[in-house]
Amino acid sequence: MLNTNVSANSPALRVLIAEDAYIAREGTRRLLEEQAGVDVVGAAANYDEVLRAATEHLPDVVLMDVKMPPTFSMEGIEAAHAIKRKHPKIGVVVLSQHDDEEYVWALLRNGVEGYGYLHKVRVGDVDQLVRALREVAAGGSALDPRIVETLLQRRARKPGSPLATLGPGELRVLELMAAGRSNQAIADALHVSVGAVEKRIATVFGKLGVGPEPELNRRVAAVLIYLRESAATG
Repeated sequence: MLNTNVSANSPALRVLIAEDAYIAREGTRRLLEEQAGVDVVGAAANYDEVLRAATEHLPDVVLMDVKMPPTFSMEGIEAAHAIKRKHPKIGVVVLSQHDDEEYVWALLRNGVEGYGYLHKVRVGDVDQLVRALREVAAGGSALDPRIVETLLQRRARKPGSPLATLGPGELRVLELMAAGRSNQAIADALHVSVGAVEKRIATVFGKLGVGPEPELNRRVAAVLIYLRESAATG
């Protein structure tokens, strides 16, 4: 994740909330409004409202539920793509109660830049939520480590999965990369040197056949590419 320290001169992060449940919507609004450097510019309750509000307010980032009226299926994801097509600089963070791969791939099928996918429990950890909103608003990406871990574990259990070629240490590095950790943060978490982490990362990319990519989100993107390409192995 990006450093989220906000100076007094930094512009406020402008957030639009989209959630059909009134209590959840207003509760999230109040939580965010209590945070320094965050300005909730509007709220929406359904697909059409969030599209109108995004155009009206031009927020830095939209925080929305994955399921909204009228069908309560994937309106949040469909709205995310519609907003990004019209306003590419607006970030979108989708909240979901589901760890289902279908939702992740649907949201990130065109790339990870400016998108986030978080479990709804993250709303309770407002500091982590704001960090994710800031990162996505800046053009980065945020993928819930809990969801990544679940997907990786499912893949590893499938017969013929390329994940089986990774040792436990390499798999842990992959999970931490997907969580957006830097090499130093991974080294601290695993109690090894940065050099050792760099070697493991090189091994992981080599085993998975993922080439180096100089983009900001290359680690998250590499994990998603790998998981997507291995989807047919199970």
